[in-house]
Amino acid sequence: MTKSPSTLGIILFIATMIVFFIVYYFFSGINYFDTSLKINAFLLPVLYAGTAFWSVKSYWNNHKVVSFREAFKRAFVPMFIGGILSIFSIYAFFNFVDTDAKKLLNYQYVERQKAELDKEYTSARKILKHQKDIDELDQKYKERSQSFTPEAVKGKDMLTASHFSGYFAAILIFYVVLSLFFGAFFRTKTIYQETITQE
Repeated sequence: MTKSPSTLGIILFIATMIVFFIVYYFFSGINYFDTSLKINAFLLPVLYAGTAFWSVKSYWNNHKVVSFREAFKRAFVPMFIGGILSIFSIYAFFNFVDTDAKKLLNYQYVERQKAELDKEYTSARKILKHQKDIDELDQKYKERSQSFTPEAVKGKDMLTASHFSGYFAAILIFYVVLSLFFGAFFRTKTIYQETITQE
């Protein structure tokens, strides 16, 4: 049975929120930010791409002719609905329900940035041989370190409405590219099979 793209979008939203709350309840410790980052980078793209593929494939299995527009819509709509509902829900959760979790993520984000700066500085310093280059590196490191002082990071928030809008804009590009791919793939495959049948 072929589900409508909207229905699949709601299912995808529910699945996303289940993943979100599993991470929230079981991994909201010292590695909360890193775990969230990995989930967003690896698990969710696979979940969304798999749902988009299933949406188009199930429709394609039940129809002889699938246009590019229909295939694109069948891939894009579930991801868009699931994504935008998830973004709104997660934003509301961090900003109105559990602001402590928001503070933890912001703190871990800053600490991760600082750790990466320290790592880059240490590795770069090991390979430099001339004192002039070392002095220049030390100066740059000192300047960049100023952005991690308590005064500089006070009030720093990566979970504002504008940041969430930026995240969603980036995700939207992923949805569009994937939908274009599925649209082209299934339309081409349909035309190719029809040609063989006619021969």
